[in-house]
Amino acid sequence: MKLFRELVEFKKTDRTWHLPVLAGLCVGIPVLAGYYTGHLVDGKLASMAGLVILYLQVQQQVANQLIKLMACSFGLMVSFTIGAIASFHPLWSCLILGIYASTVHLALFYLKMNKPPGNFFFIMIASVAVCLPHDLAIVPHRIGLVGIGTMTSCLLAFLFFLLMNRRMPATPETITVAKSRYVNLIESITFGFFVGAALLAGRLLKLDNPYWIPTSCAAVMQGVSVKHIWQRSVQRILGTFVGLVLTWAILLLHPPVPVLCLSIVLLQIIVEILVVRNYGLAVIFITVLTIFLAESGAALASDPNTLLATRFIDIFLGSAMGSLGGWILYNEKLQFAATRQLRKTKVILSKLKE
Repeated sequence: MKLFRELVEFKKTDRTWHLPVLAGLCVGIPVLAGYYTGHLVDGKLASMAGLVILYLQVQQQVANQLIKLMACSFGLMVSFTIGAIASFHPLWSCLILGIYASTVHLALFYLKMNKPPGNFFFIMIASVAVCLPHDLAIVPHRIGLVGIGTMTSCLLAFLFFLLMNRRMPATPETITVAKSRYVNLIESITFGFFVGAALLAGRLLKLDNPYWIPTSCAAVMQGVSVKHIWQRSVQRILGTFVGLVLTWAILLLHPPVPVLCLSIVLLQIIVEILVVRNYGLAVIFITVLTIFLAESGAALASDPNTLLATRFIDIFLGSAMGSLGGWILYNEKLQFAATRQLRKTKVILSKLKE
């Protein structure tokens, strides 16, 4: 009963309506521009990059936040580039994605940027890129689209601070727990291993667009404890199921493309309002949003039943692997043993150098 209450609990938050609206604009403007210029697929890719706006923290100084946002924008472009280049081979791409996920996790620890959303969007954009058809000729074009999406978000963030900064209430700084470099190294290796293994599972099962699996795995492993990770896993699976049913019902109505584009804006706003209050409820709308954003219009119209069934399998598998990875990530005995072994190895290497 307690677990059920925690799953449906609607938490209080100090987040105002401004940031959800800003996020909706950052995601919606590129996709609407893509539709009206006849390049909807390009617009959707730019919209994904627009999610960089979620790294905005209004309680910090404006200059610091804009610098941080531009740095994250560059990071997303690097993530997409590495994923696009790594797509040359289905198996090697799994290894490269895993190594990159470990590197990002480790780097954000030293940059003190491991607060949510942390490494998630860097891994998500790399996972999307690594599952695109390999074609080096159009990689620069796609990187440019990612750049357009991030620049749009940076510009809107700048305007947001100009208009709203003095009216925004002060938000308390999030408290983070300090970790030793050994613990973080172990966590980074574990994180990268399971993200790479999640993509490998999708490759071996020959699933279409398997980037949903590592993305779901990374999302679940964002939890702060074993209990939190298992809770997120259950919420993600149940929320995904309800979200897919909702998506199926919407597609039965055969909504026109402009309506789908506008719904992406509305869904992003709803997600940002709900995600800090109840993750499971937010996942329902995240599912609808990501399908509208990631899938082409032809896939949505031709065979939505097969598409939605495949997506549920992807997310279920990714969430399950994320739960296993989270259990290992926060298992104190395994963590202590691994840390002790790393310390011993360092001592042995130091003696050998002497």
